[in-house]
Amino acid sequence: MKRLLLPLILFLGVPGAAHAATQSPYSVEDFVRHAAYSSAKISPDGRYLAITVESGEQDLLTVLQTSDLKIVKVNRLPDKKSVGSFYWVSDDRLFFNAVRKMGGYAQPFQTGEWFAVNADGSKPRPLIFYGSQGATGRGKTVGNQRFSLLDVLKGNERSVIMEVRSPRSMEGAGTEVVRMDTLTGRRTSLGRAPKENCGIVLDAAKQPRFAVCSSSRDEQGEFEERTELHRRGDDNRWTLVSASKSDGVHLRVVRTTLDGTVYVLQSDASSPDAIGTLNTQTGEFTKLYQDKVADISRFIWSTDEQTLIGVVTEAGVPQVVLLNEEHPDARLYASLAASFPDEMVGISSYTDDGKQIIVSVYSDSNPGDLYLFNRDTGSARFLMQGRQWLDKKQMASIKPFAFTARDGQRIHGYLTIPNGSDGKNLPLIVNPHGGPIGPRDMWGFNGEAQLLASRGYAVLQVNYRGSGGFGKAFQDAGHRQWGEGIQNDIIDATHWAIEQGHADRERICIYGGSFGGYSSLMAPIRAPGLFQCAFGYVGVYDIDMMFKLGDIPQSANGQRYLRRTHGTSKEEWVRNSPAQRAAEVKIPVYLAAGARDQRTPPEQTELMEKALRDAGNPVEGMIIESGEMHGFYDVDNRVKLYTEMLKFFERHIGGQVAVGDVRKPD
Repeated sequence: MKRLLLPLILFLGVPGAAHAATQSPYSVEDFVRHAAYSSAKISPDGRYLAITVESGEQDLLTVLQTSDLKIVKVNRLPDKKSVGSFYWVSDDRLFFNAVRKMGGYAQPFQTGEWFAVNADGSKPRPLIFYGSQGATGRGKTVGNQRFSLLDVLKGNERSVIMEVRSPRSMEGAGTEVVRMDTLTGRRTSLGRAPKENCGIVLDAAKQPRFAVCSSSRDEQGEFEERTELHRRGDDNRWTLVSASKSDGVHLRVVRTTLDGTVYVLQSDASSPDAIGTLNTQTGEFTKLYQDKVADISRFIWSTDEQTLIGVVTEAGVPQVVLLNEEHPDARLYASLAASFPDEMVGISSYTDDGKQIIVSVYSDSNPGDLYLFNRDTGSARFLMQGRQWLDKKQMASIKPFAFTARDGQRIHGYLTIPNGSDGKNLPLIVNPHGGPIGPRDMWGFNGEAQLLASRGYAVLQVNYRGSGGFGKAFQDAGHRQWGEGIQNDIIDATHWAIEQGHADRERICIYGGSFGGYSSLMAPIRAPGLFQCAFGYVGVYDIDMMFKLGDIPQSANGQRYLRRTHGTSKEEWVRNSPAQRAAEVKIPVYLAAGARDQRTPPEQTELMEKALRDAGNPVEGMIIESGEMHGFYDVDNRVKLYTEMLKFFERHIGGQVAVGDVRKPD
């Protein structure tokens, strides 16, 4: 195995991306509007290209002819619903679900509906939906069941295999695997999981073979992450293979290939995840690769889907490690990667014969390009750009960094440097991410950081303890550390930026969303004088309120999580609540929230604003945006938010460029 440091062995005859006009800066809208496309997949025979395209409040499913990119059909769902995940079931039939796009920090909300349609728009069928029976009468209404696709069954022209999860209140609660006909909606059960809260993995024969079952409860009913791996025998009985409670490791089946190889991820309490194979008879795990610092974030599979040829880790810039460099597809990937230096290459989809491949390319300055690679000719055709209105040559660069925090913990992060800057003595925006347990910042194009950098600010993003991607031990280290260890990491990273000469110590502000909003008010309390202003966005500011309002305390799992993360001491809650320590926030503050936010309800922001005013801090502004949820989605609302934010930063630490809504000429 080797990391990709290979010479260019393939010439790609592709046109360069169209350059945007050179006028600078770009408008606020240029950075906060949504990308032109979300995903693209080629049909099994290569005749069609299906793409989800952004159109106002909706994502549409557009089908093009691969030969000339002529539009064949545009599929739009009613009631402002968007097309979410989509799949080719056969050479000319698509299967997709519906989502509602709500909130910039929340995942699109799945409506539970699934549809199928031919490439030319014929034979449309609503297959799974809620409420009435529907116009065709062929779909099936379900209660609170949730359906997800397990396999499209190559060679079967109309059927797919779905995983169905039912809530405890329903008869037959748990997880079931069904075969579904995408023309009639008829379903056939293939089996059930051994218990609740299980995910199913199919074997080479496309039968339910493995179940990974999880729980967040220990014997005392408190939070403890537990997993069990079960295997289903030929007699349809489930047998326990591994349990984290007794074995000390978590096993998750990633894929079972056609030759019977079972690929699994193994994690323990101390190290990043390892990928390997599992002997299902003995339970023996054979490790293929494990990084010393970072978890595996992505897998690279052969086009016949039988061989894992590579993995990606992301402590800083993504690193590709080829596990089987002699495999023809590994050689092909290496050639593609070498053809796009300093950019990350992904294989988005491919034809059944592996001869036509959709290649995605992105970087810190490139929002994303799509190419169609032809294996027979050895060339690639440029298809489209995600944000063609931006010139990557004018974008900022993102530099990974690492340092040792005050208690010896190794911390990684990213520093965005404005285009054309030497990276020295800059006004700095510290931008902690949300979470804090699990999410993380990653290398790649970040419209928010690019917007700030376009106005002359450096941007500091820290993968503090609790962030995902660095092993379970690092992630677990964030519990009970909202106001202490995590803030220490953010503060220490800020001092690192000053000591390295990147930041002007007199011109530093802090801004973040969700947990980042919490940090934007707590970090100035913990480090008086370090920050000149703070902008809190859809944040949590009072821990006691977090136990009472919002969607987290509505479930038993959520309540256990809150106790694990915050404890049960009211004194500790007060100590870690910015709203209870508002008198210590002695810098200008601006707050923003969504009026319909269920994760961090607007009452959190209103309480923080009142506490600051009662403490004599004249909050400079507060936005409670109607219709918005956990992060603003509407482009006009986003423009308003970031325009106000830039004006706020300009007043207090002043970037090198005036705020203005400058637009490029057509």
